[in-house]
This record gives sequence, structure tokens and C-alpha cells, in this order.
Amino acid sequence: MPDYFPAFLSVSAVAAASSSAGAVAERKVRALLEYGAQVTVVSPTVTPGLAALAASGRVANRARAFRRSDVRGCALAIAATDDPVVDAAVATAARRLRALVNVVDRPEHCDFILASVLRRGELQIAVSTGGRSPALAREIRRGLEALFAPNYGDVIARAGEGRRRARAEATTRAARLEAGERVARLALVRR
Repeated sequence: MPDYFPAFLSVSAVAAASSSAGAVAERKVRALLEYGAQVTVVSPTVTPGLAALAASGRVANRARAFRRSDVRGCALAIAATDDPVVDAAVATAARRLRALVNVVDRPEHCDFILASVLRRGELQIAVSTGGRSPALAREIRRGLEALFAPNYGDVIARAGEGRRRARAEATTRAARLEAGERVARLALVRR
């Protein structure tokens, strides 16, 4: 049985704390920023990329060691320190405040994990191995890239508009359901 329930979360108004500022933390921060999250990085040192993000105001940077109060107001917390003591402190503090926790490379300590995601406009295909082999998830996602061309975003946009129109014209619940299904089938045939 899988360890994680697959879900897509809206993080457009979520504050996320990332403790540590190495290359792995930078990748996680950039992924969160792509979805509009407000991110605070807590680390005595940061990568040049995170320093540039902080200088531009895209992330808040607390250039010091982690404090329990750093996760106050956060819905997500990511611990990426390679120090089990600090990672545990981040996880404990975040859970006390009901934030979801990701401890990088320690899926057994995670409330959520980040999948390898193929994006084509609004189409997102997430691949996860439950934290057992992130590299394998990336390779599978790369294999899917050839199956879903970059213009798939246009297909999704047209299907969404067609669905909206077709459902608006339908008069019953069953007709609305069939309208959505019909538009989806046509979108794939026309593709």
C-alpha cells in the first residue's frame, strides 16, 4: 500500500519555511516559488541562487540558526540540513503548529514528499516512488516528456473552455457529466 495520498495543494498564499540553504534546499524553494508560495529560508549561509532570490525580495532570509518560532504561521516546513538534530527540531516545532513537514531524504519523517512533476500548461503529471528513489521518479518523468508535447497546455486550455460551454448548455446532472466526458474525448482525438 502506498505511503502517501496523492494530492495537489494550492500554495499561492502559504508560508513555507526551509531550514538550511544548500543546493537541495534551493531546488525546493524554487519549486515552491513556481506555485506562488511565500518562502522564508533560515540558515547562517545560503547558496548564491538563494542569496539572489533574497536580494530580489522573492524569499525572506533569516541568516542564522533555526529557532522554533521560525515556523510560526507556516503551513509547510522543509528541513534540508543534513543534521538530524536540526531536522528533528524543525519537524517537531512545525508539527506543534500543525504545519506539514518534509525532511529531505528521510521519507519516514515526512508528512508530505515532493514528486517529480511534468508540466504542460495546466497539465501536471506527478511521479513519486514514495521517497524510495527520487532519481527513478525523475527518470520516469523524463520518459513521459516525449509522450506529452509542450503544446499539451493548449489542449488543456481548449478542453477546459469547451467543457465550460458544454456543461452550461446541459440541463441535467447526467447531461453535464456526459458533456464533460465528450469534450475530453474530442480534445484527445483532435490532439
